[in-house]
Amino acid sequence: MTTQPKLDLPSGCEVTGHLQPGYEAVLTRDALEFVADLARRFAPRVEELLARREARQAEIDSGKLPDFLPETHGIREHEWHVTAIPADLQDRRVEITGPTDRKMIINALNSGAKVFMADCEDSMTPTWDNVVQGQANLGDAVARRIEFSNPDGKQYRLNPQVATLIVRPRGWHLYEKHVLVDGRQVPGAFVDFGLYLFHNHAELKRQGTGPYFYLPKLESHLEARLWAELFRHSEARLGLAPQTIKVTVLIETILAAFEMDEILWELRDYIVGLNCGRWDYIFSYIKKFSRYPDKVLPDRAQVTMTTRFLHSYSKLLIKTTHRRGAFAMGGMAAQIPIKGDPAANEAAIGKVRADKEREAGDGHDGTWVAHPGLVPIAMEVFDRLMPTPNQLHRKLDDVKVTAADLLAVPEGTITEAGLRSNVDVSIQYMAAWLGGNGCVPIHNLMEDAATAEISRAQIWQWIRHPRGVLDDGRKVTVELFRQIVAEELAKLRATLGDAAFAAGNFEHAAKLIDGITTAETFETFLTLPAYRAID
Repeated sequence: MTTQPKLDLPSGCEVTGHLQPGYEAVLTRDALEFVADLARRFAPRVEELLARREARQAEIDSGKLPDFLPETHGIREHEWHVTAIPADLQDRRVEITGPTDRKMIINALNSGAKVFMADCEDSMTPTWDNVVQGQANLGDAVARRIEFSNPDGKQYRLNPQVATLIVRPRGWHLYEKHVLVDGRQVPGAFVDFGLYLFHNHAELKRQGTGPYFYLPKLESHLEARLWAELFRHSEARLGLAPQTIKVTVLIETILAAFEMDEILWELRDYIVGLNCGRWDYIFSYIKKFSRYPDKVLPDRAQVTMTTRFLHSYSKLLIKTTHRRGAFAMGGMAAQIPIKGDPAANEAAIGKVRADKEREAGDGHDGTWVAHPGLVPIAMEVFDRLMPTPNQLHRKLDDVKVTAADLLAVPEGTITEAGLRSNVDVSIQYMAAWLGGNGCVPIHNLMEDAATAEISRAQIWQWIRHPRGVLDDGRKVTVELFRQIVAEELAKLRATLGDAAFAAGNFEHAAKLIDGITTAETFETFLTLPAYRAID
């Protein structure tokens, strides 16, 4: 019988999650003391920033559209640069992303990509086991002792040459319900960031790299300022040289697009680049303007990076970062390789290649892929179109992007196929998420929380506004939505069989999606009510 480990907890710290053997090596007294210190110092600021988000949303709902901030005009107009970028982040032409499970980490680090973003956020369901085991896996990867054995006996180990590791902690809005300090839940970002930095900073330095992070979901430069203050404090507390921590910020909210200069300024001692987080950006656009009847988007498949509002944001990001000496990272094409259908596979690969050619041609310094099989495709494009390690020399001085460009509504249609796809993706993704898997291939596309968010948000929007009409003339209503939910559930049952369907969380997922889609108020994040449903 295995004895459950016991933790030596610092004063005021409580861990309510169950403990597996090995968890005590992650949840050490000193590590939890560090996390508790972050919580005591900075958690009230997180609450203030989340309240500020609600106030800003109320302003938008009342008709005050976003614009470039007049009070920070000087930051945008003056010349300044971010600080030095480490050698192992100078060439980031292809980055691969994925959750922190053991096999994924090994395959991603071995993939041939320049960078692996290990994700504690949108592609990882934050079950307690996933959170703690993910930290153990990251520690083993940093120490280069990580191994994995398939049930069939296949062994996985790291190659001599691996990708540079970057970790994405959870966004400010997500809390960790299994870790409490002074009786209050700790922001998940503090758990993810704190445990990784505390346990690994010394070994990362020994190996000639450093603690690198991707920061998600920022909505303002004030949120970036909090991260900067947290970094300074962390470096001082752990005895690290100033500017040891380096970060890339995902510009994946419409509000952050108006504050890119300001975000770079606040994080100038730490930041090395911005990333076009396109899927969350589309979701943010729908969410922020959910009450606007004239900002209804067409089918998700029609909202591509060539549309005015997305291409404008991409070009503005390149111009802004290169002016400040920072990198402009491209986004994720959702396609993945398709086995057993050469024609369909070539079509998918063609879409990925075209997407990466657009990014490299526009001036991006690198891009994202979600599957190891796409690394060579993206690498070939950037090797061909970007022979230098990056494109900081391309300043895009002729690019002029206005608020109207960033707010432009893309043209297109709403179709029954698009509505069905949104229903199907929402249910299948959330069913997998509830089962502990936050990164799911559905219909040959790699889906994570962001694409599920778009799917359910579009349906909410289509139901509520007069423009939510299918191209055959039918209005999208709650009744039509529920009819299609029932039909899609029946298809899944017929395909999977009764036993697999019953075990797959599909009815639970459908009930959750129904609740937030038919509610009068717009749920800010799908993962908030979903998190309450998992251990």
